[in-house]
Amino acid sequence: MIIVPIKEGENIERALKKFKRKFEKTGAIREMRARKTFEKPSVIKRMAHEKAVYVQHLRLEEDQ
Repeated sequence: MIIVPIKEGENIERALKKFKRKFEKTGAIREMRARKTFEKPSVIKRMAHEKAVYVQHLRLEEDQ
């Protein structure tokens, strides 16, 4: 459960912004989308490998 402490006289929009930020950090939406469809473990591993190669390529370009 997410608890957002609100100070006296604090704007409700600010409190909502804090709530949204905390909710996004929990990763609940990301997890729900991932559980929506089944992906084979081999597909998950392949995607992780492709992402690692991409990130490594970006870092190499950044160094040059």
